[in-house]
Amino acid sequence: MNRWDTVVGQVDAVFRDRVERGVAPSSAWGVFDRTGLVASGGHGDRGDGQRPDADSVYRIASCTKSVTAATLLTLVADGRLSLDTPITEFVPAFAAVGLPTPDSPVPTVRMLLTMSAGFPTDDPWADRQESITDAELDDVLRGGLLFDSVPGTRFAYSNLGYALLGRVVAVVTGRPFTEAARDTVLRPLGLDATVFSAAASDGYVVTGFRPHDGDWEPLPMTGPGAFSSIGGLFSTVDDLARWATHLASASSDSPEPGPVSPADRRLMQQAMRVVPSAVVPGSSRATAYGFGLFVEQDDRFGELVSHSGGYPGFSAHMRWSTQTGLGVVAFENATQAKVSVAAQQAHDVLLESARTTSSDGRARPVGTGPTIQATRAAQAAVTGLLADWRDDVADALCTPNVAMDVPYDRRRRAVAAAVAEVGADVTADPVAEQTVAPSHLRWWLPGTCGRLRVEIRLAPAASGRVQTLTVTAEPAER
Repeated sequence: MNRWDTVVGQVDAVFRDRVERGVAPSSAWGVFDRTGLVASGGHGDRGDGQRPDADSVYRIASCTKSVTAATLLTLVADGRLSLDTPITEFVPAFAAVGLPTPDSPVPTVRMLLTMSAGFPTDDPWADRQESITDAELDDVLRGGLLFDSVPGTRFAYSNLGYALLGRVVAVVTGRPFTEAARDTVLRPLGLDATVFSAAASDGYVVTGFRPHDGDWEPLPMTGPGAFSSIGGLFSTVDDLARWATHLASASSDSPEPGPVSPADRRLMQQAMRVVPSAVVPGSSRATAYGFGLFVEQDDRFGELVSHSGGYPGFSAHMRWSTQTGLGVVAFENATQAKVSVAAQQAHDVLLESARTTSSDGRARPVGTGPTIQATRAAQAAVTGLLADWRDDVADALCTPNVAMDVPYDRRRRAVAAAVAEVGADVTADPVAEQTVAPSHLRWWLPGTCGRLRVEIRLAPAASGRVQTLTVTAEPAER
């Protein structure tokens, strides 16, 4: 068994354990990279005595919001809509809503997309609103709304906001939101198993449950309505991995074509609004919200993009690394199962493995993809310099500040001391690498009693010269 198979086994065990512990009746997962789905599995009973597979249909709940945002951005790209248009232009009933302060702006499309319209967080209420009509939503608006903040000033997760965006799409296109999203985004990408109702699915639709008296109580499905744009989609591991792969490709060297431009897909994955730590308790990652997607910053793995989904009877999650394209999708069929916890755990296992191993089991340094050619050339030159320091070579390789910051004679002595301290082999291949940006690289060289850490950062000029060079001994623990 190669290392990749071992890692996949570890991922599978994360989800198997949840079923064995009774977190949910079933759990399905998939791993994808730049090429698409590369591994999948399932455990438990999906409702017919069978184990779920990559084609089993689950509700994906709020993962739908990325499709809503993508659909809307196609209208912006076509010049049919401006992100800074007030919502009253599309939902006249909103004019009856009293704003929190005399100088409050009317929430705009952009504010709704970034969860900063000022509305209270509303999951329990909104999860039961999917099937209401547009007229019933208008009645809610005419009755007035509460605000937790002035529109445009703070993040608060709002399903109501995305319900209003669904109405925007419907008004601009002259079609129900579900049809516009299907025909604009889903079908052009071949996401045929991703639908807005159980009746529209050709696959086996998994039964959703909630715990009750030590057993599982099945729950009825709700149908499409005014809140479908917040979380109405059903999908499969295969389809959701395909959608996530498409979104992630926008950060690659060769973005996939599609109905939403690579530029707009990158826009969806930009940090637009800071998410307070209270919203993600226990998280060690700084988090923000883009357009229909969360954006996390990790010290080890760089930028991660994700979204969870929770509906009565279902839990879903998708996440990926913008740097590598490596990601996870996962579903469970229980209320409040929070499969996001397992998906994040599995993703961290994958990303840690990806520091040194590719999906075919071969050794691969992290950062091979996004690290630019100039950085690799500088790494090779630094390797030669460490083996045989020459000031003229250092001058050609480094920007003038390097010698000014620490004179070469001091650098030579410091490098020699660090190499001697750990018995480093400066000509050996790195045993590990990290990168936080294409123009940055940190790597470790093996030693007889520890490791040698080397780090470079390139200056902005296209010549690719090194502006930062540090060499540090990391002795082994005794």
